[in-house]
This record gives sequence, structure tokens and C-alpha cells, in this order.
Amino acid sequence: MCHCIQIRNCCLRALPKKEGEEQKTIKIQAWWRGTLVHRILLHAALRACIIQYWWRQRLKGLLEKKRSSVLENYTREKWAVIKLQSWVHMWHARLCYCRLLQAARIIQIYWRWRNCQAHGFFRGRYDLTASHLGLELDIFLGSHICWDHTSVGLRTSSLSQ
Repeated sequence: MCHCIQIRNCCLRALPKKEGEEQKTIKIQAWWRGTLVHRILLHAALRACIIQYWWRQRLKGLLEKKRSSVLENYTREKWAVIKLQSWVHMWHARLCYCRLLQAARIIQIYWRWRNCQAHGFFRGRYDLTASHLGLELDIFLGSHICWDHTSVGLRTSSLSQ
């Protein structure tokens, strides 16, 4: 067994040691290697914890984004449904209103015609002279009175001149 220390493939001779010292040296070296391995494992565990924390945060952010987009789409869809329902409701209300308005117009036209037929009359007089025609008409349609006073000039024929 060689008691030399090798540095870059060079062998340096150490002083001979006693048998008890060699056992102590081996124990110290083993302890030191164990400490180094322990430190390396702690660093590796710390790095693994850091990577796991980062990954969990990343997944949490992605999940939050997905949840937010799903909620936004749901909200947008609900608003679209509500708008569409309100448009249909207003269209139906307008349709009913237009039907009632048309019915009211028909009833009004009927009553106006009935009043004109039942209570309406007209009277008038005219003046006819050689050069013009004068008309006076009074028309009574229910509560409405219409007066027309018209004077029309008559053309005389060219033969009589």
C-alpha cells in the first residue's frame, strides 16, 4: 500500500504514519466526505424546492388565467342572452303596440265616417254672371265646419267679341 498523495498524476511521498493515526485520518476523511455529500444534498434539495415553488406559482397563474377567461366568457354570454331577451321582449311589446294603434286608427276612421254620414250635410249658393261664377259652400261634418268661398272668372268665347 502506497502512502503517497497524488496531485495531477504525480505521487508525493508522505512521511510514514503510525497505524492508529491512519485510522483517525480515514475517519476524518470519511466525516469530511459525508459533510460534503450532506452539503451537496442540501443544496440539491434547496434547488429542487425553489424549482417546485416556481412551478407551483406558474401553474397557479395559469389556472387563475384560465378561470378568469372562463368567467369572462360566461359573463359575456350571459349579457348577450339578456340583451337578446330584452330585444325580443321590446319587439313583442312594439308589435302589440302597433296592433293596438292600427285598431285605434280603424275605429277612429269608422267613427269619423259614421259621424259624417249621420250628421254631415252641406249647403251652398252660387252667383252666375256673364264673366264669372261665385260659389259659397258650407260643409258640416260632425263637429267640423268648412267654408269655401270661391270666385271663378269665366272666359268669354272669341266669337262673341
